[in-house]
Order: sequence, then C-alpha cells, then structure tokens
Amino acid sequence: MTPDSLVALETTFNQLVEALLQQRQTDEHLILHLTAEQSQFTRFNQAKVRQTGLVRDGNLSLTLMRDQRTGSYEIPFTGEKGTDWPRLQMALEALRQELPQLPIDPFLVLPSGEAQSHSVHAGSLLTPEAIASTVLPLVQGLDFAGLYAGGWVIRAYADSVGQRHWFATETFALDYSLFAPSGQAVKDTVAGSVWDTSAYTSKIQAAKRQLERLTATPPKVLERGQYRTYLAPAAVADLIGMFSWGAVSEGAMQRGGSALGLLQRGEKQLSPQFTLMENFQRGVVPQFNDLGELPPITLPIVEAGQLKNTLISARTAKEYSKIANGAASGEYLRSPEVKPGTLSAVDLLHTLDTGLYVSNLHYLNWSDRPNGRITGMTRYACFWVENGEWVAPIENLRFDESLYRCFGDRLIHLTAFQEFIPHVGTYGSRELGGTWVPGMLMEEFTYTL
Repeated sequence: MTPDSLVALETTFNQLVEALLQQRQTDEHLILHLTAEQSQFTRFNQAKVRQTGLVRDGNLSLTLMRDQRTGSYEIPFTGEKGTDWPRLQMALEALRQELPQLPIDPFLVLPSGEAQSHSVHAGSLLTPEAIASTVLPLVQGLDFAGLYAGGWVIRAYADSVGQRHWFATETFALDYSLFAPSGQAVKDTVAGSVWDTSAYTSKIQAAKRQLERLTATPPKVLERGQYRTYLAPAAVADLIGMFSWGAVSEGAMQRGGSALGLLQRGEKQLSPQFTLMENFQRGVVPQFNDLGELPPITLPIVEAGQLKNTLISARTAKEYSKIANGAASGEYLRSPEVKPGTLSAVDLLHTLDTGLYVSNLHYLNWSDRPNGRITGMTRYACFWVENGEWVAPIENLRFDESLYRCFGDRLIHLTAFQEFIPHVGTYGSRELGGTWVPGMLMEEFTYTL
C-alpha cells in the first residue's frame, strides 16, 4: 500500500462520515467503525511455500442509537465512495426500521466528548518476492511450518458528536514451528514493524538447539506434584491473557466474579516484583476505544503487587456509579506489559537449578475464577533441568495453579529481558497488538496430571 493509497482510503472514510451525518435525524446518534487491511500471507509446510497471496479487505460497522435503543449493521468497505455510500445508506435505513423493535437498554452510553487522534506507523517489511528467499534458507532440511502475515492494518472511528480517530500501522508476524520426526515441536514467533534478519537468524538458531534437545533423549515422565518452574515469555503471555477473562474488569469485580477480588479486598497478596500495566506508548494498537474515548497513555493495573486500577468502561461506570478510564466495552487488556526483573539470560538455568523449563502453555481456562485458579497444559519444547543442565524433554503435563501463588509468594524472579508476544489470529482480519512480558521463575508450580 502506497502513502497515496493510504491517504485515499482515509479521504473516502471521511467523505462517508460527512455524507452520513447529513442524513442524521435530530434524535439519532451515530458511530462508524472501519476495520481494513492489505496483508501478504505466505504459508509454509516442510520448509516449502504452500500458499501465498495478497488480501485487501475492509468492513464498516454502523451503530445507530435512539430512544435508549441501539443496533449495528456491518457492510464491506471497498474504499470507493460510489460503491460504499449506497450500502451505508441502506444500512442506516435498515437500522431505522429495526430499532423500534429492539428492547430498551437502561445502561446505553451515548458517544460524547471531543477526542481526536491521527496515528500512522510505517514499517520496513519484506517485499512479497523476498519472503521465501529470506525465510527458507535457514530451515532447509527441517520440517518447518508456519505463516507469515504482513502489511498495513487500519482502524478508524467517527461519531455524530465530532470525535474522529485514524490509526494505521504496517506490521508483520511470522508464527512458526520446527517439528521432530516424533511429532514433538519447537514453536516461536518473530514480529514487529521492521524485519530484522539477524534477529530471525538468532531465533532460528535457538529453535534448532531446542529441537536437538527434544530428540537427544526420550521424554521424561514426571509424577504429578509441585516443581520449581521457569516459564518462558510466551508462557507468561498466556497467563497474562487470562487477566482479560474476568480479572481486570470492573464489571466482573462488581458482580463478584473477578479473579482479583481477593486482592482488592486485601485477602490475598501478589509479589512486589509484579507490575502489570496498559501501555499505549509503543503504538502497536489504537489508543481509542469503541466509543472513541482515549484512555491514559499508560495505566497501572497492578503496581508492585498492589491493585491500582481495574478497567472501567463507560457502561460499567454508568451502571455502578464509577468513573470510566477509557476501557473498551469488554474491559479487557488491549496493550498489556509486565515490567521486567533482574534475572539475566546467562544466569537463568543456573538459578533454576533443578526443575521444569516451560516454553509454551495452551488450553488455559479458569478452574476457580473467584479464587484466581488457572488450569492448562504445557506444550511444545518443555524440559527437565538438573543442576542447571538440560536433561530431557518432558511429556505434556496439566497444571492447576493460583495466580496468587505464581504471581505472588512463589515468584522468585522475573527476567531482565522482555519479549513481544504478538497476537497472530487472522480469523475475520489480522489481529493487532500483543503482550510485552519477561520470563518468570517460580519456587513451585502445581502439576495435576
């Protein structure tokens, strides 16, 4: 996508907004969201390109509010006003017909304020022609599978009170695995806005070493119990993702279902080493939310183990007489970061001494959300370590552990380094953002089978 074509899309969006506002009736409130992308997708299997193509896609979501009722309608976005405007008119008329049949929403929040923003982040990505020739030479002879997705992603917002936002970013993510003949695998990601071949080379070399360890000895079968455990950043990111499922939400707190309720009431504590925040300074996601509100550029959630803020949407604020802090309607983390600690990479295995090195987790869920208990499985390259030395890969284990232990009294160290673990979903559209996290070493982590 050229700078001119990016400007053309923004011009079309603004023209649609102005045309829409001219159709607005006195008692109506309107919101228009744009989700668009131009993405190069290249899929690999057995170190060969199996599928490649360029996707240009976009959707407009129109929301109409009137008489304490609300409805939404989604249409394709082509970037051509002559095509998009008739569809948008049709969507508006359909909503006007539908709205009187919908129930009254007592906590409906109308758009308000004067927030405006404009943010464009150009990157430096591989050209489509260079993807295969850059990615594949380092993995020849290996069972390499993965997906490269890169290009421009756009989010825009406008409403009938005058709020306007435009966000465009050029990013990539390479999500890949190296497989052993036994079916065991090493998984990693490379992501960002600037392709760095040296960083990719380092990642692949580290993955090859892990693959060699996976195949060097038979997997070790461990009994269920509690083991000293190091969680690599990708595994920590999975745990932090659970905070968006009813932990940091003020609505969940008010309804008694928040996993941080015990922390808020002072019945449990977290480690003073643990600091979790929303950080929009990195520019990987839009700062504006689904009502066009701008949250603080940084917002501490847990600071040195103490709960400082929950995420409070305008709707929750209205329902429970709170003050909103710019949270999205779902009250989930949008740009989370866990502050690093002091454990260096060179001291990691020595400090772990004897225990488990866990690279990835999956199938996470709350086993007891009000008490902060999380269950899930280890995955991919996970190892048993003795006296600071690699010993053997392990069979997958199920864990069931409280966040008040792993981020609390059982937390020994956080690493001095952080990694960006990107969201790599492409269902419907490319996901934006990810999580900045260190690794973490715990005295005990509970494995149930």
